[in-house]
Amino acid sequence: MHSPKINCLPTLAKTIEKAKSLPLPAERKEVLQRLIDYIQRKVDAKEELNLNFICTHNSRRSQFSQIWAQTAADYFGIPANCFSGGVEVTAFNERAVDSIKRSGFRVSKKGEENPTYFLFHSDEAEPIVAFSKLFDDPINRGDRFATVMTCAHADENCPFIPGAEERIPVRYEDPKAFDDTPQEADRYDERSLQIASEMFYVFSKISSPL
Repeated sequence: MHSPKINCLPTLAKTIEKAKSLPLPAERKEVLQRLIDYIQRKVDAKEELNLNFICTHNSRRSQFSQIWAQTAADYFGIPANCFSGGVEVTAFNERAVDSIKRSGFRVSKKGEENPTYFLFHSDEAEPIVAFSKLFDDPINRGDRFATVMTCAHADENCPFIPGAEERIPVRYEDPKAFDDTPQEADRYDERSLQIASEMFYVFSKISSPL
């Protein structure tokens, strides 16, 4: 059993336990295996691990994925740099930000039009920096990374990602379909929790070299 390497904020710790307890269907385990294999190869080779999660607008699913992957990596003590990007710049959707806050992250905001958010999963850690950007934004790693495609549109309309060592599809349904409905908050939280569950599953499968 892996023991946590970070002291998560209290509400976030409860969300993580809930995410870890969710059953994972066999077909999703199959989808995630390529990502597990890539991470394990990098860890075994003692090479820097860089993951870039990509969705069209870099506003919901790719942001959730970056945040939860970085949190899971830190939780299990796997050195990783998790990024996100899109093929268009919009903003980190406020509904998704609210969901992340409900999960228990401490969040601060800088700017208005396309704000930069600083998210903390613990008192000791450096913040996870989140804002909408193109996949090749200078803040992201430009080479020796895996591209993780989180939506069908970006996967199909962005056939080549320069610098990527591997391209791995891990697609999620878009909670945007429930914007401005009574189900909005529940559906955003549901998608965030699904992504948390899967990222924690992925990193729980990684064996650190002795």
